[in-house]
Amino acid sequence: MQVMFSVYLKMLVLYSPFFVLSCFISLNRGFAPRDRKRMAWRVALAALIASVLLYLFGRYIFTLFGITADAFRIGAGSVLFISALSMAQGRSAVQADNVQQDVTIVPLTIPITVGPGTIGALLVMGVNQDWEHKLLALAAIFLACLTVGVTLYLSDKIEKILGDQGLQIVSRLMGLFVCALAAQIIMTGVRGYFLPQ
Repeated sequence: MQVMFSVYLKMLVLYSPFFVLSCFISLNRGFAPRDRKRMAWRVALAALIASVLLYLFGRYIFTLFGITADAFRIGAGSVLFISALSMAQGRSAVQADNVQQDVTIVPLTIPITVGPGTIGALLVMGVNQDWEHKLLALAAIFLACLTVGVTLYLSDKIEKILGDQGLQIVSRLMGLFVCALAAQIIMTGVRGYFLPQ
């Protein structure tokens, strides 16, 4: 249970639901409330499918490209750190426009919810784990995606409570946590690469 809770918190930080929420709101200004709620669950489902596939088949991806887990930790951690810096500074690569289009998969699921850093973390997490640990991690990923879905589903209410400024503050705080997580991934990779056990 402790493993599941730990993975759940880690995935929640990686998904950064309040950062996703701020992008979700800006990209869906012209949509009807019913369409926004439907889109919220579609984003959560797409994020779940992408995350599970990356988590389960990460080992085969490493084997295919001849990459060690520690080398990938260093690379993925660096990408995650750069992404987190933008988040902590309140910058978003996504611009809203006045044209209604389906933004569920791109950009809301990839790269906003499941970005390069999250992809890297999922690939690393799935390596060298027994199936008992993997099942707990998959349950945690499901709960984290469900949390993202609920957050987006309640976007209208959350926007009224927090306001634009409140959303920016929470998003920046999440960015700081992701920076710390990225630093930890990089240090683990460096230690494993240069000081193999």
